[in-house]
Amino acid sequence: MPHYQFIIPSDSNTTHHKEAIAVAFTEVHTRVTGAPADYVNCSFVEVAPSSLFVGGEIIRHGRMVGIIRGGRTEEVKRQLLTELAEAWSRVGHEPLGKIALFLHEIPGYQAMEGGQILGEASEDHLLVNREVAQ
Repeated sequence: MPHYQFIIPSDSNTTHHKEAIAVAFTEVHTRVTGAPADYVNCSFVEVAPSSLFVGGEIIRHGRMVGIIRGGRTEEVKRQLLTELAEAWSRVGHEPLGKIALFLHEIPGYQAMEGGQILGEASEDHLLVNREVAQ
């Protein structure tokens, strides 16, 4: 958790930079939220160039829907969203004004990874501190 899913035209700049974008999103998410890096999931769904629309008009740039655990402050969520957008634009060579990102929050108990129901976002610092001590 989180899960960042990109929906991108198959001819977009993003298609050539998926790994670098995933690395950048992992760096931003861990730095801003304190969550462990191995929590960060990214996936890319490529669609035909004529498959994305806004206002009934075809668009040429991708969209990203992110699912994160709730419990973070508005300030942290705004910083996260802003820095994710900037990272995607910079690393993916996409115009910042053309991409769109959307975040949804869920409680930690609504996510499972590695066979374990996740804790709440407010507990992430305990995981990071425990990993450093080991």
